Amino acid sequence: MTETLERPAARLLPALQLGPITVDTPVVLAPMAGITNTAFRRLCREYGGGLYVNEMVTARALVERRPESLRIIKHEPDEVPRSVQLYSVDPVTTGRAVRMLVEEDRADHIDLNFGCPVPKVTRKGGGSALPWKTRLFESIVATAVREASRANIPVTVKMRKGIDEDHLTYLDAGRIARDCGVAAVALHGRTTRQHYSGTADWSAIAALREALPDVPVLGNGDIWSAEDALAMVEQTGVDGVVVGRGCQGRPWLFGDLQAAFEGREDRFRPGVATVCRTLLRHAQLLIPYFDGDERKAMQDIRKHVSWYFKGYPVGSALRTQLVTVESYAQLEDLLGQLDPTIGYPGPDAEGPRGRAGSPKKVHLPQDWLESRELNEEQRQIIAAAEVDTSGG
Repeated sequence: MTETLERPAARLLPALQLGPITVDTPVVLAPMAGITNTAFRRLCREYGGGLYVNEMVTARALVERRPESLRIIKHEPDEVPRSVQLYSVDPVTTGRAVRMLVEEDRADHIDLNFGCPVPKVTRKGGGSALPWKTRLFESIVATAVREASRANIPVTVKMRKGIDEDHLTYLDAGRIARDCGVAAVALHGRTTRQHYSGTADWSAIAALREALPDVPVLGNGDIWSAEDALAMVEQTGVDGVVVGRGCQGRPWLFGDLQAAFEGREDRFRPGVATVCRTLLRHAQLLIPYFDGDERKAMQDIRKHVSWYFKGYPVGSALRTQLVTVESYAQLEDLLGQLDPTIGYPGPDAEGPRGRAGSPKKVHLPQDWLESRELNEEQRQIIAAAEVDTSGG
């Protein structure tokens, strides 16, 4: 159900330009491991415009043509532009991966992941740990831009503020990325140490926007509603927003965001019947994604249940059954037990969702913070770090 309040529409933010790509609604779906596959991206696209990025894929695994990596970068025929996020700690492997995407016509936009805070990534010098090593960071970004430019494919960078408050990297990394020729820079307003805890620092996003007047800057962190997105734009001056956890179980958030940036006040406030229909459609779309393996699709949909029904009166016994569902027919039967007349629960269904937790110890290679340059031992760690890993 959509609540509509009439008023003259006035676009509040212009389209986002990434090289030859025009994103009419300046909203980006953040890559999330195990979440932003073709099924979820389709649901989001059906509600609103934006740039929908796939799950992060490791450059080495892509070059080695591992089946799961090839599945991750697969896009539907009507999915344009095709956006791929790469993770890498090695410029040579980065170049090979980007060359593969270019030569095989597998992407229209490439994003580089320097924001992942997961320990198995940072302990090898990757993700949000990598921008600390400025020359390595520059080499990876420059290589990706050079290889992608052969097909006029824009490259963007997603990063965090830094490792912790004493080791901030975002201003230096932003300038380096800009000088390498990226099409945009996205900043998650948290450090590696914060992980997903606390509050995103929008003032850092504003500082980056001011420092980079000649390249689009996108803001990420704590966008749970269209109103949050408007507030971020007003407070920081960003050219667009990146949405991650806020859309988990709420693909209609992209409809709200499009409405907000077009100056409209209509918002999606779904009742139980709509939530059930969307969850079933999500599950149905996952079956072909997993090559017809219905059981695997149902195992995947389980993690979405709590997000879809956040704030809705679903009893604990039924929730338990839903998160252990084995077949589509069983899922359909369980959802049929809910009262379809129950409406939108209001604020209880809104706000933070997904992982949060508390600040965490940052796992880094030995002596990583001693210098902005790699030592020989760290070079060896980096050389061995191109493994199939995931994060967001």
